[in-house]
Amino acid sequence: MSQTRKNTSSEGETKPQTSSVNKFLRGSKAESRKENNDLKTTDSQPSNWIQKTAPSETAKPLSSEMELRSSMEKYEQFLQKLGKKAVNKCLDLNNCGLTTADMKEMVALLPFLPDLEELDISWNDFVGGTLHSVTQQMHLVSKLKILRLGSCRLTTDDVQALGEALEMIPELEELNLSWNSKVGGNLPLILQKFQKGSKIQMLELVDCTLTSEDGTFLGQLLPMLQSLEVLDLSINRDIGGSLNSIAQGLKSTSNLKVLKLHSCGLSQKSVKVLDAAFRYLAELRKLDLSCNKDLGGGFEDSSAQLVMLKQLQVLDLHQCSLTADDVMSLTQVIPLLSNLQELDLSANKKIGSSSENLLSRLRFLPALKSLVVNNCALESETFTALAETSVHLSALEVFNLSWNKCVGGNLKLLLETLKLYMSLRVLRLSSCSLVTEDVVLLASVIQTGHLAKLRKLDLSYNDSICDAGWTMFCQNVRFLKELIELDISLRPSNFRDCGQWFRHLLCAVTKLPQITEIGMKRWILPASQEEELECFDQDKKRSIHFDHGGFQ
Repeated sequence: MSQTRKNTSSEGETKPQTSSVNKFLRGSKAESRKENNDLKTTDSQPSNWIQKTAPSETAKPLSSEMELRSSMEKYEQFLQKLGKKAVNKCLDLNNCGLTTADMKEMVALLPFLPDLEELDISWNDFVGGTLHSVTQQMHLVSKLKILRLGSCRLTTDDVQALGEALEMIPELEELNLSWNSKVGGNLPLILQKFQKGSKIQMLELVDCTLTSEDGTFLGQLLPMLQSLEVLDLSINRDIGGSLNSIAQGLKSTSNLKVLKLHSCGLSQKSVKVLDAAFRYLAELRKLDLSCNKDLGGGFEDSSAQLVMLKQLQVLDLHQCSLTADDVMSLTQVIPLLSNLQELDLSANKKIGSSSENLLSRLRFLPALKSLVVNNCALESETFTALAETSVHLSALEVFNLSWNKCVGGNLKLLLETLKLYMSLRVLRLSSCSLVTEDVVLLASVIQTGHLAKLRKLDLSYNDSICDAGWTMFCQNVRFLKELIELDISLRPSNFRDCGQWFRHLLCAVTKLPQITEIGMKRWILPASQEEELECFDQDKKRSIHFDHGGFQ
């Protein structure tokens, strides 16, 4: 779920203002009478207070303005009740626990928001079954550009009502219907109103139980969506059967920048089908094919067109069961993607043992900022090649080597690399069989001022480090002034008493101004150290979460 939680933001810049709601009014005074006259002809009548304040044709301008101001005050009160603030041209009610009564109140306010451009009511269960009351007012917010309805438990009736209403908002640029299972099997009902020349730029349909027929329809629709830049069909496992139609449609979406097909039931043949479409996607920046376990073997003879993606910045192939031949093929292609910034190859065991190793050629990607190769069964030779290559990746900000046992006892191979990584923000070495010498080495690198930009450090599940090693580390962690998260938890099967190093950790925390999270699961604090922690919590005004022992 975390991958889909988004920060909402209004389109364009928000200028300083005394009242965001008054800005709504000032921007729409000329249309206010027309919009209110339109109310008389609508089938859905607003609530009583709206009926009373709706100005008639003979109302005096001063009276009309006062009544509208009163309505806007109610709008602000409504937002305040839900813990939200007014934002220019944006109504963000994401995850507000909206009730049926709240929905009615929101619907009654829509006629007074003619300039609304963004409406987000995602993650509100009670939207389901009531969406028709919103769609009946869509003609009053015809300037809407962003509509987010993710995880709203939409019903079949909701889906049908939405499809009929979409033609009333021709300016729509973003539509998010993710996590609504009733969308599956009904996609044509929703999107059939999209015509050639549609302004839609972002279409997100994650985990909508889309059928193969939905995929076929989407493939036929794509040529009409010439402005499409983001298409997310992730976690729809049945659309793999209609990939031919989708890929054919993708050839007409030359402006596409993001394509996400995470966990879509793709097979070996799917790679060849997509490969034929890649030559038409010259603007593509992000490609996610992760968690398609049957994809393995598909890259052996069908990865050539990946080279055509000259603008590609993010490539995610984690958990795709890549074979040794896949790795060999990708070794010839990935180093040519000179703009690549993020590469995720994690949970592909053959990465670590391939003789024609891909990792040794990553030196040709100087723009690479994120390298994730956790759980790749790296062997000693492979890790050595990676260590030698990593010296050339000076822009790296995220480095994840977790669950590769060969790192243990060999962290010294990364010594020069760690000294060069002035921009590194995230370092993950969980379950790497690190030994005391490794963590002492890491402490010395930290002490000399390297890794100063580090914000997240994961050393969890390395149970072989002795108390002396943790003491050395805790004495030097105070130099990581930008550190936010630190995890030194033990494995689920192992419990140990904290040594005297815990006092050094507490002392270091007082010198880390930004830290908020310290993972210490299954470390058991003696009574005396429990008291020290309690005193620390009471004395310090900052909120720091210590997750220790078997409990929080």
